[in-house]
Amino acid sequence: MALVVQKYGGSSVSDAHSIKRVAKRIAEARRAGNDVVVVVSAMGDTTDELLDLAAQITPLPPQRELDILLTAGERISMSLLAMAINNLGVKAKSFTGQQAGLITDAVHGRARIVDVVPSRIRETVSKGQVAIVAGFQGVTTDTNDVTTLGRGGSDTTAVALAAGLGADVCEIYTDVDGVFTADPRIVPSARKIDRVTYEEMLELAASGAKVLALRSVEYARRYGVPVHVRSSFGNATGTLVVGTYGDRIDPNAPAGEEEAAMEAPIISGVAHDRSEAKITVVGVPDVPGMAARIFEVVAGAGANIDMIVQNVSVAATGLTDISFTLPQGDSPATMGALTAVQGELGFASLQLDDQIGKISLVGAGMKSHPGVSARLFGALRDAGINIEMISTSEIRISVVTRADSLDDAVRAVHTAFDLDSAEGEAVVYAGTGR
Repeated sequence: MALVVQKYGGSSVSDAHSIKRVAKRIAEARRAGNDVVVVVSAMGDTTDELLDLAAQITPLPPQRELDILLTAGERISMSLLAMAINNLGVKAKSFTGQQAGLITDAVHGRARIVDVVPSRIRETVSKGQVAIVAGFQGVTTDTNDVTTLGRGGSDTTAVALAAGLGADVCEIYTDVDGVFTADPRIVPSARKIDRVTYEEMLELAASGAKVLALRSVEYARRYGVPVHVRSSFGNATGTLVVGTYGDRIDPNAPAGEEEAAMEAPIISGVAHDRSEAKITVVGVPDVPGMAARIFEVVAGAGANIDMIVQNVSVAATGLTDISFTLPQGDSPATMGALTAVQGELGFASLQLDDQIGKISLVGAGMKSHPGVSARLFGALRDAGINIEMISTSEIRISVVTRADSLDDAVRAVHTAFDLDSAEGEAVVYAGTGR
């Protein structure tokens, strides 16, 4: 008997019919002899609808009250799913994040899990019942306030519960058949990846791939939780997120072939992100400590920095321009914080560009193969796409280009690295990728 944690996204439980279909899958897993814990997201676009409703009341709702409002979406879907499972003759009980023992810090809107105490979940499972847990939420230890984990929080909830319960696998059910070499909405010829390492999945998620939330992959890697990304609309084998690059090498390969495979670069996929903005600090005095001071101000504004480039300033000699990318939602506060210290730091001006897009090529063994970079840049050149910023890691190359060129860039790079599938177009069952 296996202990399985299953997570279902909003597109998988978007209406009553979908909830009944998911309930049938869960009941089948329980009847097959598995212990089953389920984490569920809010139905469809419920979270966005609740945010819109709050905005109609006030432009600046208190974060504590907003968290209480937003957790209602998952509570609705958890109770309806429990009803549907019970209706199939399988016992099921629903739990809020607080009841499930998800303990978080006190940062409303993007809280982090600090502990998992799933005693009530263990008790329910020990009785042969299915435990349904509301994703995306937890509770603080000091004030007992409800918190939310931010976008993708249900993925993180599922992996955290899997780790806390010692589950055999955490199955993330979505509206595509697994992790693909590119977003199948942009590249219909994208092919499904059978296995991917935690490190590669981290880079894909951080670079814009929406199929798994970044924090859930970080949690899975830290605690060694096996993650299986699958579609809730079919029974196809999905993508297994495994521990290391070596896990992707066939142990039964003939002598010599395995070593060759270990040395060869394996391109996992092409990710893209159009949710970032670029801020350029123009005319910064080129003296020691100035960059540190600028990014202290940026950190104080709560911004998450991605790419950074420093160049000789176009304003005058002895000055430098510093450009960096960040989430668009962080840009107003960051611009305000930098403007407030312009007199102190002595830079000339600030420029905000929210019409950028980022494309990232991810794969193991890339650092030792300079031909990968040349091939990437050549593909973008041939497609007539200009590069504005470049960033690299051992398994990723990212470039910033214009937002209106991003889709063409993704398709050009995907084809250049022979990632197109010969088996027909990928299927997106519900249209959201979550």
